[in-house]
Amino acid sequence: MPLNRQQKSDQVEWISNVLEGNEVLVVMENKGLTVAAVSKLRNEMRAAGGGIKVVKNRLARIALQGRPGGDATSALFAGPTVIAYSADPVTAPKVITNFVKDNDKLVVLGGLMGETAMDAKGIEALSKMPSREEIIASIVGCVMAPGANLVSAITAPATNLASITKTLAEREDA
Repeated sequence: MPLNRQQKSDQVEWISNVLEGNEVLVVMENKGLTVAAVSKLRNEMRAAGGGIKVVKNRLARIALQGRPGGDATSALFAGPTVIAYSADPVTAPKVITNFVKDNDKLVVLGGLMGETAMDAKGIEALSKMPSREEIIASIVGCVMAPGANLVSAITAPATNLASITKTLAEREDA
C-alpha cells in the first residue's frame, strides 16, 4: 500500500532522528529473510541496545541529503534495504556481523559512523572493536591498579611485622 505525503514525511523525520540520535547506521540488503529470521535479528538487536528497520530507499536518501558522509551512504540504498542502528558505535555492527555469519540472505553493504561513510569491510572492522563498556572497564582497571598497588605496599610492612611476631611466638613455644 503506498504511503501518503504525511506518512512519507514522518518516515523521513524518523530516519533523520535515527541519524542524529545514534552513532552508527548499518545498511544491509535483504535477499529473502524469513519472518522468523527478521524477528530473531530484531530481538538480538533490541537486547543489545540497538534497532533495525526496513526503510524505503528514496525516503532514506532524502533524509541523508546534506549530511556529512550522506552522499556516499545514500548510494547504498538500492533494492530491498534494511538499516540497523545503535548509540554505541560497536553494538549494531557486532550484532549484524554475528547474524550474517549464520544467514547468507542478509548482506552488509556499508554504513555511516558519525560523519564517516563506511563500506562493508569498515563495518566488519568496527564490529571487532571493543564496546564502550569494555573500554570504560579497562580504563577503570588501569586507574584503580596504582591505588591497589599503593594499598598493598602500605600494608606490606604491617603484614611482615605480624608474620615476624608470629614466628617469634612459635619459637618461644617450642
